[in-house]
Amino acid sequence: MIQIRLVVAIAALIWFVAEPVTAQSPTPDYIGSSACADCHQPATEDWAASYHDLAWTQPEDGLVLGDFNDAVFTHRGVTTRFLRRGEKYLIETQGADGILAEFPVVGIAGIAPLQQYLLETEPGRLQAFDIVWDVEKQRWYHLYPDQDLPPGDGLHWTGPYKNWNARCAECHATGFRKNYDFNTRHYSSTEAEIGVGCEACHGPGEAHAQWARDPDAYDPMRWQGLTKTGFTIAYATDNAETEIQQCAGCHSRREPLLDGNPLPGTPFPDAYRLALLREGLYHADGSIQDEVYVYGSFLQSKMYARGVRCSDCHNPHTTRLKAEGNAVCTQCHSPEGNPRFPTLRKALYDDPAHFFHEPGTSGAECKSCHMIERVYMGIDGRRDHSFRIPRPDLSDQTGAPNACNDCHTDQSARWAAREIETRFPNSKRRVSHFSQAFAAARRDPASQVNVLVEIAMHEGFPGIVRATALDLLRRVPDPVIATRTEKLMQDADPLVREAAVPLQRGASPAERVQRLVPLLSDPYLAVRIAAARAFLGAPVAKMPTKMEAALKAAMDEWRRSLLQKSDFPETQMAMGGMALVLRNPDAASAAFREAVRLDPQRVEAWSMVVRILAATGDPDGARAALGEALAANPEDSVLLGLKTQLSAPGAQ
Repeated sequence: MIQIRLVVAIAALIWFVAEPVTAQSPTPDYIGSSACADCHQPATEDWAASYHDLAWTQPEDGLVLGDFNDAVFTHRGVTTRFLRRGEKYLIETQGADGILAEFPVVGIAGIAPLQQYLLETEPGRLQAFDIVWDVEKQRWYHLYPDQDLPPGDGLHWTGPYKNWNARCAECHATGFRKNYDFNTRHYSSTEAEIGVGCEACHGPGEAHAQWARDPDAYDPMRWQGLTKTGFTIAYATDNAETEIQQCAGCHSRREPLLDGNPLPGTPFPDAYRLALLREGLYHADGSIQDEVYVYGSFLQSKMYARGVRCSDCHNPHTTRLKAEGNAVCTQCHSPEGNPRFPTLRKALYDDPAHFFHEPGTSGAECKSCHMIERVYMGIDGRRDHSFRIPRPDLSDQTGAPNACNDCHTDQSARWAAREIETRFPNSKRRVSHFSQAFAAARRDPASQVNVLVEIAMHEGFPGIVRATALDLLRRVPDPVIATRTEKLMQDADPLVREAAVPLQRGASPAERVQRLVPLLSDPYLAVRIAAARAFLGAPVAKMPTKMEAALKAAMDEWRRSLLQKSDFPETQMAMGGMALVLRNPDAASAAFREAVRLDPQRVEAWSMVVRILAATGDPDGARAALGEALAANPEDSVLLGLKTQLSAPGAQ
């Protein structure tokens, strides 16, 4: 039994000082995609000029598709010019100081359906400009036409959310390291290759090249953890998970835990924290809402559960579908079926008797009904990969859209539900759905406690759905819930284990610590960090040596992960909250100050700066900080309320 008492010594395990990350075991060097071409010519030819190859390129003739012939674009009173001088492409626009200036184009993101340009605002700092080129319509357009994003706004193109080094580069490069120095606020980013090259998915190629040149002379002992042919990752034919997780590193909405690209072969939960089916990101039924990419949707699908992998539908080298139209689906969904998936029902699906629309029209396409499309970045249509059966009968209950009304916009969800009932009478698929509980829990989680616990416990649901049910319960801290969900911290799915951790806040201090200790040594980093986070402020006294070492190691991992994201305003918010728990107001104030330096619209951070100053006996400093906050957010009701409080008689 662990002895329990309140101590503040835990602060020594967590507070943030810039220490070097422990060196990893030696790994092979990156050698570049060109080194692969001689032996792997067909794959190289497929990859050349693909979306992966052109994910990030230099501004050279033939690659720049936008009109830089002194073209102009005016948005909210600011006129931007696109021009060229000799070999240089330039954009004249409003900088962070509000003054028009010329910025050289130093990189290109993408090739279709739009092309975005990267500008260097200071040495090493690249920003993604938000006036982009529509490749099909041959026009400039603004990614956020309805938003007023003036200089000084965190969402201005010079702000932290448009920073290429921090927010974008790792998925557009091979062997990328962000290398942000918090003390100097400077980026020294590096990459082995711009663009998604061979080694981005197959791992650094030095060892493999040595093996290929002379297998007898190849020394596998020079490196650790490689395959027989010198790779850090093995794509086994009988294991879809390795491939899916490798693709998911970029094709997902997630929080990075490391600094740049994880080594190919790194399990997803050792490198990222996946976004769950939260409001604003996903609709209550798990269908896509915000730009969440693919992985979170695919995890919900029966295809994922049956072992379907990305390359069953997509050629990973060309990045295109392996067949046209419905043919990509009828590889499996046909009277012949597919021997790899013996449980799949063999039937004729590509037929009017199933899709009830005129053949050759969009209504006859599998994707129209089973992969709803949403448009992001203004013109980029993306498909939902949960492959769900249309449920218009749930739309009025949950607020989630449905595929039928995506096309039949002049009809109601009730009409669509009646049509489905007519075509598929007495369907066993029209049963209760987790979305009903999720929609209600988003309004009032306390009213759905029992059903959310049941969903979380039900192993028949996808792990991301079970984890989301637990996530919805975080707003209901309760010892009974903590006890009922305790066993989920040993669930087979790391998503579920991670999501179960915060619910232990409702347990007694002794029970919380006792239950969390095993997760400090979980196989996956995301779970260990969740456990470390839950230990913050916990009443821990003397622990057995092994447990104390596990706690320190997990805390160090969490600290390093936060340090590597110290250029994120949201990370500074987390650091500030952590410092408050540790009763360190100076550190908390510094973190919240950094958050508003990065993003002046972080009203909650401004509020904490003002409150900390007032609480620590500096009313003049609090008023001055409030003046800064109101200058950046003059109409904000929270800040105006604070102004009233500080102006009240008797206020210090």
